[in-house]
Amino acid sequence: MKGGNFMSRLGFALSGLSTAFRNEPSFRFQVLAACAAIITTLWLRPPQIWLALVVVMSTLVLAAELINTALEHALDGLHPGQADFVRVAKDCAAASVLMLSLAAVAVYLLMLFEMYFA
Repeated sequence: MKGGNFMSRLGFALSGLSTAFRNEPSFRFQVLAACAAIITTLWLRPPQIWLALVVVMSTLVLAAELINTALEHALDGLHPGQADFVRVAKDCAAASVLMLSLAAVAVYLLMLFEMYFA
């Protein structure tokens, strides 16, 4: 994979997205939540900075979910018996997705607050 041309590297990335979407219910949920957040933000027409923040936060959550999925699959393959350090690593990766998800929700709620109550 290293040193391949751009199109082959893009193909690997798209394959990863496709695999995660097909096989990971949490990724599908996050994609649905991101689409809902972005579509409703477009519909609400807030100042552009809020749209940018919602898009960035949604993308960060999806990226974290992909990293979490990759880590889980790699660790499960390397250590099927799930040693304690594997559990800790997987729990921390899942916690990072949770933290970014909560931050994304906070950004969305702050946008709504500014639009309707400020």
